[in-house]
Amino acid sequence: MAGTIKIKLVRSGYGWSKKQRATLKSLKLTKLNKVVEMPDIPQIRGMIKKVEHLVQVIE
Repeated sequence: MAGTIKIKLVRSGYGWSKKQRATLKSLKLTKLNKVVEMPDIPQIRGMIKKVEHLVQVIE
């Protein structure tokens, strides 16, 4: 089974599309420099790919 990955919000979602802001919210990224730990599954990787210009992935 897959492990976990850490995701850090490095740029604000302000000014981006409503779908991208909703993706950040579903990843539980609400404030700048917040780090969350999520399971390393394809669904989460897809969400990260959608907002890769706003987040940093820590393996």
